[in-house]
This record gives sequence, structure tokens and C-alpha cells, in this order.
Amino acid sequence: MPTNDDLQALRERTVALALARAPGDGLNQTALPWLRLIRASAPAQPVPAIYEPGLVLVLQGRKQAQLGERVVHYDAMQYLLVPVTALPRGRVLEASPDKPYVCLRLSCETQALADLLLDAEAPAAEADAGLQVAPVTAPLLDAALRLLQLLDSPQDLRTLAPLLQREILYRVLTGPLGPRLRALAQGDGVARRLNRVIEQLTRRFAEPLSIDELAGLAHMSPSTLHLRFKQLTALSPLQFQKTLRLQQARKLMLGDGLDAASAAHRVGYESPSQFSREYRRLFGTPPREDISLLRAKAGSCGLESASFRGALQPHP
Repeated sequence: MPTNDDLQALRERTVALALARAPGDGLNQTALPWLRLIRASAPAQPVPAIYEPGLVLVLQGRKQAQLGERVVHYDAMQYLLVPVTALPRGRVLEASPDKPYVCLRLSCETQALADLLLDAEAPAAEADAGLQVAPVTAPLLDAALRLLQLLDSPQDLRTLAPLLQREILYRVLTGPLGPRLRALAQGDGVARRLNRVIEQLTRRFAEPLSIDELAGLAHMSPSTLHLRFKQLTALSPLQFQKTLRLQQARKLMLGDGLDAASAAHRVGYESPSQFSREYRRLFGTPPREDISLLRAKAGSCGLESASFRGALQPHP
């Protein structure tokens, strides 16, 4: 049985490897499309964020996410499970240049989960609040460490990385959050049906979608869909779509240089004034002022355009 000292030593080794592979703040890609490293060198104000389905294993630092009235804190030696796309307000609480916030993010692939269901004995859970936290165990952390070490052996990635991905998912499936992860992959359960609606909203956020169409996709009445969707995401389906539109518009203005009117039209708004009002409500400032502030922040940090988009975009 590993002692606390053993677990701390294992964490320190994993932190060192993660920081070496995440040289800059923001989202750092790896050779594996389903594995990313996230780093932050300073605390930040709450920012509207998009949390995609996945497992976030925190190695150092502390962060919080607010989904509706619910606030989730997660720090070193905890993992955050995001079973479906969520739109919380995220905030790094503890980070410094000497001890940055750093975490591993693994995407949750439904097929990879489905392949494990027969091996991992755990009951399914009903859909509830979409963000859950649990303590990191020594076996889970050890698998994460070996996955980071594997990045130094590109010739072995294709064969061995899926095995480590499977092991990590297995550790979660057999842990306290296993029932919620299992619910995502099970055929026609409530969580899976709601996830189909979220996937549709995410793909077609710029299109007009009716609540009746979405309810039919979930095999629910419109009133039941509204209730269960809000239980899971803290938003109604159409509020969820609107938030996605505004997030995408911000990305277009920041990354592609579009003006507010063009970005609004691209994401499905017919009225620029409505877009400006709703943008200000979500981000706190009008579109032009918000983008100017972000660019000024990037300039003061000496970041190149490609890297500052990653540094300023909110992630788990």
C-alpha cells in the first residue's frame, strides 16, 4: 500500500514531466490527439469557459468552476470528470511562475468507454450536475506518469498509448465517479440521450433549432428535456446554444480578426445590437472593448498571436 510520501514523490515526478511538455501557458498539444496539458502561471478572474467531455487530472495548483449555483473546487491530487460538454465560469485560484497550475486533460471517447463496460463492474448513475471531483489514487497517477513518459518514445505511441488510455479510464470507471462515466456510454440512458442533444447543439450552434426538434432527438417531451437538461448543464438548451454562439464569436474576433458584426452573423445572429447586448452580459464588456483588452493583455505578456489564443482561452 503506497504511503502519503510515496504518493507525493509520484506526484512530483509527474509534475516535472508535465511542465517539461507544457512550456507555455494555456493549452499545450501532445503527440496524442486525446491528451493535452494545461498550464497557468498566475491566478485569473472568472471567465466563461467551454469544458469538453473528458478527465482532468490536476497535478499542481488550484482552480474552480461555477456551473449555475454550484461551485466546484479542484486542486492537486484531484481529478475532475466532465461527462458532457459544460459551459461554466472557470477561474485559476492558485498558480505562480515558480509553481504553475498544471493538469492533464484526456478526452472521453464513448467507444473506448463502451469497450470497458463489460470489464468494469459499476452501476450506472442518473444524469445530475455535470462536473464531479474525486481524489487521485496511486494507480491512476502511476498510469498518467507512464503515459507522459511514453511521449518520449514516439515509435511506441501507436501500440502502447491506447493501453494506457484504457487503464486510466478503467481506474475512473472502478472509482467513485465510475457510475457517472458509465452512464455516458450506456445505450439509451438519460445521460446518453441528453448528450445527443448537446452534441447536436455543439455541431449546429449557428442554426435555428427548435425545442421540439431537440426533444424528439432525446425521446422526451419538451418540458422533460428542459428540466433534465438544466439539471445537467445549469442552462436551458437554447441558453446553452446562445452561450456557444458567443464563445465562438469571441474566438473568431480574437483569432481570425473578424469585426463584431461579421462574427455575429457567422455564428447565427441576425441583429448586431442583440449580439452586442448578449456578449456584454456574458463577458462583462462590449465585443470591441473585450477584444482590445485581450490583445493588450497579450502584448503586455509578450505573447505571439498563436500562443496567446491558447493562453487566454479558458480550459479546465
